[in-house]
Amino acid sequence: MSTPVLTAVAWPYANGPRHIGHVSGFGVPSDVFSRYQRMAGNRVLMVSGTDEHGTPITVQADKEGMTPQQTADKYTRQIDEDLRGLGLSYDLFTRTSTGNHAEVTQQIFLALHRNGYVVPKTTRGAISPSTGRTLPDRYIEGTCPICGYDGARGDQCDNCGNQLDAAELINPKSRINGETPKFVETEHFFLDLPAFTKTLGDWLTTKTDWRPNVLNFTRNLIDDMRPRPITRDLDWGVKIPLDGWREQPLKRFYVWFDAVIGYFSASVEWARRNGTPDAWQEWWANDAARAYYFMGKDNITFHAQIWPALLLGQNGAGDRGGEPGRYGPLRLPDEIVSSEFLTMSGSKFSTSRGTVIYVHDFLREFGPDALRYFISVAGPETQDTDFTWDEFVRRTNFELANEWGNLVNRSISMAHKNNGAVPAPAKPAPADEELKALSRQAFDTAGAHLGRSRFKLAAAEAMRVVTAANRYLSDQEPWKLKDDSPENAARRDSILHTALQVVSDANTLLTPFLPHSAQKVHEALGGTGVWAAQPELQEVEDLDVPGRINPILTGDYASEQACWASKPVEIGRPLAKPTPLFTKLDPKLGETGPDWAPIVTD
Repeated sequence: MSTPVLTAVAWPYANGPRHIGHVSGFGVPSDVFSRYQRMAGNRVLMVSGTDEHGTPITVQADKEGMTPQQTADKYTRQIDEDLRGLGLSYDLFTRTSTGNHAEVTQQIFLALHRNGYVVPKTTRGAISPSTGRTLPDRYIEGTCPICGYDGARGDQCDNCGNQLDAAELINPKSRINGETPKFVETEHFFLDLPAFTKTLGDWLTTKTDWRPNVLNFTRNLIDDMRPRPITRDLDWGVKIPLDGWREQPLKRFYVWFDAVIGYFSASVEWARRNGTPDAWQEWWANDAARAYYFMGKDNITFHAQIWPALLLGQNGAGDRGGEPGRYGPLRLPDEIVSSEFLTMSGSKFSTSRGTVIYVHDFLREFGPDALRYFISVAGPETQDTDFTWDEFVRRTNFELANEWGNLVNRSISMAHKNNGAVPAPAKPAPADEELKALSRQAFDTAGAHLGRSRFKLAAAEAMRVVTAANRYLSDQEPWKLKDDSPENAARRDSILHTALQVVSDANTLLTPFLPHSAQKVHEALGGTGVWAAQPELQEVEDLDVPGRINPILTGDYASEQACWASKPVEIGRPLAKPTPLFTKLDPKLGETGPDWAPIVTD
């Protein structure tokens, strides 16, 4: 039975191009998962977009002498191109600066306000003495008053995980220019998190099957439930839709508040753009649906605590009760799929330190599938993982080129040379049946792993079939069976038919990981049409701001032929001589990487 599956993917900031550390957390895992779910027959809605509000954008705009909107426009298009090139199959990748997003955000806020889950409060806000501008908490660093960590942010300590207030930090400093901020009184709206202590706590206790890193983090969330500000003194962002607030030029929603609402607003926009404005309800108002959220580990708090609290509040389901907002009760997350960090020499990727490998550089040099495969099999799925050029070269050369590429090339080449088409098998030998059974069984095993976002285990199962097929060909030696006897030719045809069947199966198993090369293998096996659909970059008019043009990623994924099952190869289908699937890399690249790559030493 088909299940509606929401794939909600973390929103990258539009303040610069993305690096491979970013896409190892939110990008590739979410796409592998979504492609599998579509192949398994489920109705997937994969949504996200660029996060364009808040100080990260205004700081970058100041650096480049542009307006925040110009900065967001510039980097949104760069990010869209990178994610398109990587093959991330979004149903809609939009942006938070749309009129639709502003409207949805304001409606969620009004529901929270009516139900009493947001309250005004006078607090101490940080001001830059040199510019007079507000300094958001994330742009203030100091020593954590709880654990003593020197490098805690003004909103949270990444060392102990506790929520903080910038004014509580010991020796606070601006991350922008190093000056000591000035704290002044200002009024803001706060999300009353303590009003969700019981309902949110009860909900979290049911999530026993999440990844260990998420479970370990969320166990501590209920112990420190304090009101959290949802507005900021800033002139760039979504306005507060209340009298006395909307008129103030320096009052906007805090970027984290409107960004998490983007999962829902993007779903609403997708439905509107498809001419079915209520279609989002299949994923958001349906008990049979499932909702999966993909991100890096630094975003767990917002998705395991803040976003569920916002949904509970707008649903009227917090500790104080209430009535649902305009959109009715909305579905809470079913699973938080959080990856750890991809590092270099033990340190996080850092644009400022020059330890960064941008996605567009990587794609230009190596193409998308080699990066997708590396992230899937050697990425930070459950623990921080160091990226090294040596490991990337090894994986590409020995697993993609030698194992998979060689299996495809020699199987199709021999069948093309001897038969010109997929040969008919004679009476199968036990070795033939054993290999085909192994291949068929892999669909259940790998599918179970992919359904639980265990990408390394799923890829390993697919490669186990590839290894067994290569061993089978080496043992059976079809190249030694000439046409000098009918028995030899018949046995050779049976071996080649078996090999082509398993190549077809393995290609299906690897499609979520390697969609671009999967299309090539499909065509090399004589297939036509779209096997694995790719996203398209389109320029569209804003639904609510006439004349404004926005870039989006979308795609026609219903047209693809890939499905999660072993399909018999068509006997007699013509075969052309194949071209190499993957090019082996120069082993010297493993020492320092390409010329454009940063050189990082321990």
